[in-house]
Amino acid sequence: MGSDSTTGLELRSLIKKSSELEISLASVPIAEPSPDQVVVRVEAAPINPSDLGLLVGAADMTSAKASGTRDAPVITAKVPEAAMRAMAGRLDESMPVGNEGAGVVIRTGSSDAAKALMGKTVAMIGGAMYAQYRTIKAGDCLVLPAGITPAEGASCFVNPLTSLGMVETMRREGHKALVHTAAASNLGQMLNKICLKDGVDLVNIVRSPQQAEILHKIGAKHVIDSTSPGFMADLTAALVETGATLAFDAIGGGKLAGQILTGMEIAINKTAKVYSRYGSNVHKQVYIYGGLDTGPLELNRAFGMAWGVGGWLLFPFLQKIGPADGMKLRQRVVAELKTTFASHYTQVVSLQEALQLSHIAVYGKRATGEKYLINPNKG
Repeated sequence: MGSDSTTGLELRSLIKKSSELEISLASVPIAEPSPDQVVVRVEAAPINPSDLGLLVGAADMTSAKASGTRDAPVITAKVPEAAMRAMAGRLDESMPVGNEGAGVVIRTGSSDAAKALMGKTVAMIGGAMYAQYRTIKAGDCLVLPAGITPAEGASCFVNPLTSLGMVETMRREGHKALVHTAAASNLGQMLNKICLKDGVDLVNIVRSPQQAEILHKIGAKHVIDSTSPGFMADLTAALVETGATLAFDAIGGGKLAGQILTGMEIAINKTAKVYSRYGSNVHKQVYIYGGLDTGPLELNRAFGMAWGVGGWLLFPFLQKIGPADGMKLRQRVVAELKTTFASHYTQVVSLQEALQLSHIAVYGKRATGEKYLINPNKG
């Protein structure tokens, strides 16, 4: 398609009142840019765990079926009755998907800021990125340095800003070291690179020797396997050594958040001068930012009274710190795109290929080391 086309394909996710998910491609008109907007030809958009929540919702993907044609595939799947309540806000509404992406500006509005972006390769955040074209505010585009491809800049926001946000939260809330779970993820690897560069101690919790190996290879010092029999002893030893009192947890359900708080309390008491029957008065905090385990969170309270468990999300955090500090974080991402914030993808697929059952089976698992990139304009 040339820059003169008036329509483009966009991936849509629909959950019907009849408890069915439908994912399809829609041909949509390309919105004319207002004075402060640009039209971007999208050439790379990652599939992040946060995108899967909107893409497949609470559907049972083991029930997924494919229909339609090669050019216009349709995927349907059943949504379990128990999950329909959580989906109430989006029923019968066809929703565009894709939090972030990158591409080339092909048309612009009349403002100077918009015109300055003509022909530039930009990264974007703001939804509806699994589309061939995206009309967006010039101010929401991040110009990528010369020599950076859309694929290299596609994951500029979610993982880099989340990992930087974790370190920033640690500093602002008066902690001195961090704990991270599901730590071999793309984001976890970035967090290790930041912490190594900034001299921050980081305790990584993983679920297999293979994941531990990924982190050791990039220089991680404290890597603890939660499936090993000595897990609690190893965790406590790392917490004594680092003094970490803040954790970011991608798992969400199960016992792990409570185990981390317990380990922190034991570590604090090992160095405490006086005994208190209420436990230490050092505040220990776990922020849950993901839901790899959708079961209930189990807290077996063996960690005194100075603790908190809360949720943490990137966008509210960015709103809290304000645009100037947010811009500083973005500038660091751009400066270190090929090093600290490099993302690795195992597959680049077209919009049509993203709707093949064989691919959905892989990226839908959210498995470490299986990261997909959609190129909506792939031939």
